Amino acid sequence: MLRQRTIQNIVKTTGVGVHSGERVEIVLRPAEANTGIVFHRIDTPDVIDFPALADKVGDTRMASVLQNGNVRISTVEHLMSALAGLGIDNIHVDLDAEEVPIMDGSAGTFVYLLRSAGIVEQNAPKRFLKVLKTVEVSEGEGENAKWARLEPYEGFSLAFSINFQHPAIDSTASFAEVDFARDSYAKEIARARTFGFASDVEAMRSIGLARGGSLDNAIVMDDYRILNSDGLRYDDEFVKHKILDAIGDLYLIGKPLLARYVACKSGHGLNNKLCRALLAQEDAWEIVTYDSQAAAADAVGRDWRLA
Repeated sequence: MLRQRTIQNIVKTTGVGVHSGERVEIVLRPAEANTGIVFHRIDTPDVIDFPALADKVGDTRMASVLQNGNVRISTVEHLMSALAGLGIDNIHVDLDAEEVPIMDGSAGTFVYLLRSAGIVEQNAPKRFLKVLKTVEVSEGEGENAKWARLEPYEGFSLAFSINFQHPAIDSTASFAEVDFARDSYAKEIARARTFGFASDVEAMRSIGLARGGSLDNAIVMDDYRILNSDGLRYDDEFVKHKILDAIGDLYLIGKPLLARYVACKSGHGLNNKLCRALLAQEDAWEIVTYDSQAAAADAVGRDWRLA
């Protein structure tokens, strides 16, 4: 059967929260089968648990934020993306501050950490959420329209369109598509960095965001050009980072998806709305397992450790 996965050893690192600006230590620990992905705030008087689920998201301004009462864990999407990309079902994530560290602004560091910890299979069937009917959500109209949908698909693929009307972004690809049956997550997606505009920094910091942002953990642009001296990692890095985010946001459904995701100008808020809309429509999905690799679609049967 296709089996669930966790990590073999405990690993940890330190970094800074891109929005809080606070130093944070993150510890990744193995978890038993059927645990799922669970974040823990260990800096509180009592440890507070945060299951990584769409209905636990309490804020989507510039990040996906898990909430338990008044306590938060922010910016979970890059780590969630790495976990999805490497096919990890069960893990504990300990944090001593309210935000997952931004590292270099991509999921690349998390892919390295997870691989360093070792990825092991567990004696339990891997459970997929298979989309049976198309579900779509949208916001705005005309040129301001944004939308995202999930369609039935034997595997997992994502197609994303962006339109920022900025010369540095418009000079790169505005559309990208990846398919987990064909494309390597680690090579094609994981290293795409978050991006922002220098003109927005002051406004963002006034509402408590981007306090830890820098050229070391984001692509930053002025009105005309990219300010990072090392340029882009991919020719289509901007749209690929939006795909990276979407992979992480969609993994908050709680299980790996069998679906095709198609979106135009979507973000964390719309992605979360899509997850909730799908889960609320119970005839639009089912949970499936596979008794053998031969019975699975190519995208399901691939070895994520080689992603």
